[in-house]
Amino acid sequence: MTRRPRPARGAALLVAMVLLSVVATLAAGMVWQQWRAVQVETAERSRVQSAWMLVGALDWGRLILREDARSGKPTSLNEPWATPLAEARLSSFLAADRENNADSGPEAFLSGRISDAQARYNLRNLLVDNKVDPLQLAILQRLCTTVGLGPDTASLVADGLLAAQQASADNAPLPPQQLADLAWLGLDATALERLASVVVLLPVATPVNLNTASREVLAGVVSGLDLGSADRLVQARVRTPLRSVADAVAIVGAGPKLQERDVDVKSAYFEVQGRLRLENRVLESRSLVERRSGLQVLAIQRQQQASLNPAAQ
Repeated sequence: MTRRPRPARGAALLVAMVLLSVVATLAAGMVWQQWRAVQVETAERSRVQSAWMLVGALDWGRLILREDARSGKPTSLNEPWATPLAEARLSSFLAADRENNADSGPEAFLSGRISDAQARYNLRNLLVDNKVDPLQLAILQRLCTTVGLGPDTASLVADGLLAAQQASADNAPLPPQQLADLAWLGLDATALERLASVVVLLPVATPVNLNTASREVLAGVVSGLDLGSADRLVQARVRTPLRSVADAVAIVGAGPKLQERDVDVKSAYFEVQGRLRLENRVLESRSLVERRSGLQVLAIQRQQQASLNPAAQ
């Protein structure tokens, strides 16, 4: 008598379990891909929104500088542009009705400030007629000594800027556009940090503003002006902003040489800084703007930097 084979129940169960595992794996992969896509989209949307919010900070700075130019007065620290924008919740600016109050808005906080770029010595002044001006090099050497750097630093900067300007078009190095680019010339981070308090790199040569510069910058730029006289000038301008270079001469005397090429009482270049704190992220922007005739305020350079909020970690 022939025996009939028994059904392969075990094999069928094993195949079913394998198929179930494959389906579960594919489903988990699809869910993960969907979650990842949502996270990427959320992060990108947050980045774009934050960038647009900081554009508002730049527009705020341009508006303040434009309105300030209407007065025609000298540029001084007594003007509205010199008052920082304290950190405030963004929804407090956007609320239009009771249903959209500060409590219902996002946890976004905006702050900003405007600083006079011509309160520091402009390294573009070093080059005159396609060569290093000895008088301007002496100014930079005095400033380097003030911040604890040797005179060789001044020579390194001057020679580097001259080489970038004189380089041929076929093999020309990229010329420095901002102070951080001086690292290309061999300056380390410590030297750049010290120089940043007394020098700046602007598109064209500019004088130092007597109404906004620190006493260290004034003593370095004006030959024969010591720190005591520079401090006396700073104290005097707090009470009454200087209306002309002659006002400064009346305060410090005829000994120091206040050259109109080196100093002035008005400024055309400013730095607008904005800071947005959104949940655990911080986005900062720094823009160099130029105030031209006709109430034009144009952004020349713009940088953004993102980081995590230390308080949220």
